[in-house]
Amino acid sequence: MPLTSTADRLPPHRARKRFGQHFLVDQHVIADIVGGLALQPGDQVVEIGPGLGALTSPLLQRLGHLHVLEIDRDIIACLQRRYPSDSLTIHAGDALLFDFSGLSRAVGSRLRVVGNLPYNISTPLLFHLARFAGVIDDMHFMLQREVVERMVAAPGSGVFGRLSVMLQYRFCMEALLHVPPEAFDPVPRVDSTVVRLVPRPPEQLAATDEKRFAALVAAAFAQRRKMLRNSLGGLVEGAQLAALGLASSCRAEELSVADFVRLANSLQREQPVALRVGQSIGADDVD
Repeated sequence: MPLTSTADRLPPHRARKRFGQHFLVDQHVIADIVGGLALQPGDQVVEIGPGLGALTSPLLQRLGHLHVLEIDRDIIACLQRRYPSDSLTIHAGDALLFDFSGLSRAVGSRLRVVGNLPYNISTPLLFHLARFAGVIDDMHFMLQREVVERMVAAPGSGVFGRLSVMLQYRFCMEALLHVPPEAFDPVPRVDSTVVRLVPRPPEQLAATDEKRFAALVAAAFAQRRKMLRNSLGGLVEGAQLAALGLASSCRAEELSVADFVRLANSLQREQPVALRVGQSIGADDVD
């Protein structure tokens, strides 16, 4: 069945700024995204933010059934009119609060997650999804190009930061497709990139205390221009860094993910890692 135009799928809907809505309309981009998923019979796919159905319709053509998360009540009503309930299960509400583990248990399967994510909540949503990596096979998202560059950045680059470390610890990631602003309606002021995230197996997650690891990373990048022995407020001494093979003058952006894991694991259990205001786990990345 050929892909129909976005206008044919749902009635006209004005994009709402508070939800960060930019609707994908380029049929070539849509075909590339769906084709790149390599969908298999029985895949349990969850689409975040279906919007006007640009991805929803071709996904349903290949799957027969799809779960979607949507917060906009008007779009929910449009989706209910357009798609039968036995084909489309709509979960109304905020994706930042959604329990993906609960859905995985309900359907008796691991999940594949896709979506054109609202750029205004993309970073906290990625942190939220990382909590459910154990029930997710993979994720394919359209994100602001600069965010993807930070996600896949290497240590030492100017954009390597907290987001890079936390997501690279949990996922293998690959930028797949550049998408220009003209592929959306309304046209955003930024370029976009489709990225694939595949959860790492548990045996690769070497942090002995993941909350401590996350807190250490957040504290280190809160003052990323300072040397770690200063930015961590005396928590880590130069001798401790040297014992791990790290220069006493190193800065957070110079450490690899493995370095952060080793550093966090070296801290004594009784040493608290204080989180400053704005550093809580899952908050927006403020490199």
